[in-house]
Amino acid sequence: MDIQFVLELTVFKGHEGTVLNVKYSPYETNTICSGSCDESIRLWDIRSNKQINIFKGHTNYVRVIEYLPFVNNNNNNGDGTSIINSNIICSGSEDNTIRFWDIRNNKQLHVIKGSQNEDGGIMSLTFLALKNKENVSKKTDNSICNVNLCYGSIQGPIRIWG
Repeated sequence: MDIQFVLELTVFKGHEGTVLNVKYSPYETNTICSGSCDESIRLWDIRSNKQINIFKGHTNYVRVIEYLPFVNNNNNNGDGTSIINSNIICSGSEDNTIRFWDIRNNKQLHVIKGSQNEDGGIMSLTFLALKNKENVSKKTDNSICNVNLCYGSIQGPIRIWG
């Protein structure tokens, strides 16, 4: 990219409040996802410049969104693992919930509620690909054992779920 000649390519309109987070899909080319103060998550198609889906269920600002990685431990790419598209996004909100959404059929799959007394709302989240402890200690294999969810909250605690 030559920064001297950068031009606006498109504008996506649909949110009714400040957009707090935008993510490009590392798995599904040509799609982005956004979270907003209007309590919604929206999925956009870059090619058609149109909204694909809207996800509603949060009752406060959607602070963070992530694409959920799906780990396949049975491939032959050298390390035995690959990340493939699972068609699931995850959203964290000031309503103190993390919600999992299936982007293919616009359905909420699961809700994790943060600690009401200690969290006060979800501000950030990421997925951690943790190594298999037995194999790492032997230094023979770096296979990913599982993927855990890590989130940060308004009142300070960082929590890991697995």
